[in-house]
Amino acid sequence: MRRFMFGTFAMAIIGAAPVAAAETSMQLVITLPGNAERHVVHYKCEDADEPLQVEYLNANPDYLAILPVDGVKQIFVTTIAASGVRYISGKYVWWTKGAEASLFDLTEGLDAEPLTSCLEANDIP
Repeated sequence: MRRFMFGTFAMAIIGAAPVAAAETSMQLVITLPGNAERHVVHYKCEDADEPLQVEYLNANPDYLAILPVDGVKQIFVTTIAASGVRYISGKYVWWTKGAEASLFDLTEGLDAEPLTSCLEANDIP
C-alpha cells in the first residue's frame, strides 16, 4: 500500500461540516492499495498568467486529480468518459484528452463553454 499525504485542506473537502478555510484546516492522508503512482502536470491555461499545477494519483481502480478552483484545492475523482479522462468534484468537471484539459461548471449546462481550456506545459518548473 502507498500513502499519499496532502497539505492542508478545508474540512468541507472531505465531507465534514462546511468551515471557512481560514478558520480550520486539517491534513488528509489517503492509503491506496497496490502500485500507486503520483505525478504532477503543469498546464498553461487561457487568460492565466501562472501555470496550473495538477496532481494526479493513480491506484487502479482509483484515479484522483487535485487542482485549485478559485484558489482552493479540490479533489476530483474519475468517472465514465466517451474519450479522454473525466474527473468530477462537486459541480466541476476536469476533462483531459491527451495534452489538452478543460474545466467545466456542470450548473452551466452540458453544452456550456469551459471555464478555462489548458495545454500541458511540463517544461515549467
